[in-house]
Amino acid sequence: MPRAVAPRARRAPSAVPARPAPPAPARRRQAPRLLRWGISLLVWGMVAGFAALLWFAWDLPRPEEALGATRRPSITLTAADGSLLATSGDLYGETLRLADLPAHVPAAFIAIEDRRFRDHGGLDLVGVARALVANVTAGRVVQGGSTLTQQLAKNLFLTPERSLRRKVQEALLALWLEYRFSKDELLTIYLNRVYLGAGTFGVDAAARLYFGVSARRLTAGQAAVIAGLPKAPSRLNPRVNPSAAVARATEVLEAMAETGALSPAAAMQEAERLRFPPAPSRDAGWFADWVRDAIGDRAPRHADLLLRTTLDARLQAAVEARIDALLAGPGRAAGVAQGAVVALDAQTGAVRAMAGGRDYRSSPFNRATQARRQPGSAFKPFVFLAAIEAGARPEDMVADGPITLGGWSPGNGAWRPRGEITLEDAFAQSVNTAAVRLLQRAGGPRPVAAVAQRLGLPGPFPREASLALGTTEVTLLDLVAAYAAFGNGGHRVTPHGVAEALAEGRAIPWAAPPRAQAMAPEAAEAMRRMMAATVARGTGRAAAVPGLAVAGKTGTTQDNRDAWFVGIAGGLVMGVWLGNDDATPMDGVAGGGLPARLFREILETARAR
Repeated sequence: MPRAVAPRARRAPSAVPARPAPPAPARRRQAPRLLRWGISLLVWGMVAGFAALLWFAWDLPRPEEALGATRRPSITLTAADGSLLATSGDLYGETLRLADLPAHVPAAFIAIEDRRFRDHGGLDLVGVARALVANVTAGRVVQGGSTLTQQLAKNLFLTPERSLRRKVQEALLALWLEYRFSKDELLTIYLNRVYLGAGTFGVDAAARLYFGVSARRLTAGQAAVIAGLPKAPSRLNPRVNPSAAVARATEVLEAMAETGALSPAAAMQEAERLRFPPAPSRDAGWFADWVRDAIGDRAPRHADLLLRTTLDARLQAAVEARIDALLAGPGRAAGVAQGAVVALDAQTGAVRAMAGGRDYRSSPFNRATQARRQPGSAFKPFVFLAAIEAGARPEDMVADGPITLGGWSPGNGAWRPRGEITLEDAFAQSVNTAAVRLLQRAGGPRPVAAVAQRLGLPGPFPREASLALGTTEVTLLDLVAAYAAFGNGGHRVTPHGVAEALAEGRAIPWAAPPRAQAMAPEAAEAMRRMMAATVARGTGRAAAVPGLAVAGKTGTTQDNRDAWFVGIAGGLVMGVWLGNDDATPMDGVAGGGLPARLFREILETARAR
């Protein structure tokens, strides 16, 4: 049988030969290599990220510790009527909860600083993008992207440094804060700790400083002013730039209207009602410095201190107004560049007004408490008191003619000797030769110096007869305090400036220094009688105030370098000094001239207010 033959396969047409597929073992070797590279990149990426995180966070403060960080205790001084006088340290007000505040207070901050506060987790990417677009469009920085939580992190924990590292640290802390606290807790911390200019932290401190009210009583317009401050606390400070503060507050009110916190009409009304109370006295800084310097160890070191002082705001304003007017007018014409005034209560020594110069801002040196000058004839009351205590009386006679002691012959100026005059006339006309004779009658310089020390003048005193003409040196404050005994029946007082003290809201002991009997009431009455004669018919006539009993004494030093008047009126003792810091002579200015006139003008201005 024939063998069957299989059909031959038909050959395919000629074509480009296909690339042979790699062998299966090669594909299996490539997959692990790619996996290893991927794992390596991931690991090294994680290492690099961890290293970067360490670099950003290696000096990051511990949030738990920073929340309780210490600060400078604040000292707040108020005038006797409760009006704000001065602050120092880090000024915090009362710590308030959200429930304690009007709803428009937190609403103002949220509207202008972080409208998405309730929605983000500490970092607002939408806000950052919006700020970026706004800044690129404007060609400058017009909007920020920081959240309230980031601002809180910066204020609590970080420095104002501008760098990528600090921004990353701010973001990390913001995330921690969001994890640690609720939104209401964050807002409460922010409102109590945010810096709002002039040393104030928190809305209550700012409300008290700028508007004189608790944050509980802030109007929507006032809240808008305060909410506008974080952008630029110094530039937008209402005390420094009220017009800029109003403009910024208007922006905040418009933002509140956009968020629905206020109606547009209400926002406009609040903007129109904005008013700022007058700032504290510009020149009471000398008094504030004097009070702070006297605190010493009397107050707790780490507690906020509130001191209600003895300062009479009305009298202080009168002092400032009149001394400035006098130095700018007749004082300038007579070559007088500086002056000082102190007024205190004759019965207690409480200081009611103090000006240590013409302008505290240009010269904080206190000429009322720090400058020691010769008082001239303003020292004579102590000479006459020594004579009174030695047995003399105002109606007794004393020679007023020339006298020579050891080659020294004091002059009498324009006074023409009459032979003998009463002590009262000698005092009223400030007769030098009579004063020297009375010093001798009292026992010499030593007993006179003892009288002056007993009334509060510290000395040292020259041990020669020239002491009768005021050749010792005194401060204006010491001299005025010593005169108080002539007006209160003979009691020595110690000048002081604090009436009440509170530490962290609790009263602390701060008793006024006690009085001490320094002379017999009869001697004080005799001195008051002679001082009244000085104003009625003597060298101090320019100090007379119609309808007010005034007593006092003038004083002028050689070549008119210093001119003084110290007077007693209505339970007040007030002293005036005029002169120049370099002791150059004035043009004919004597104690009975411009100083006595300034005394009168201050009293008249204070009575008219």
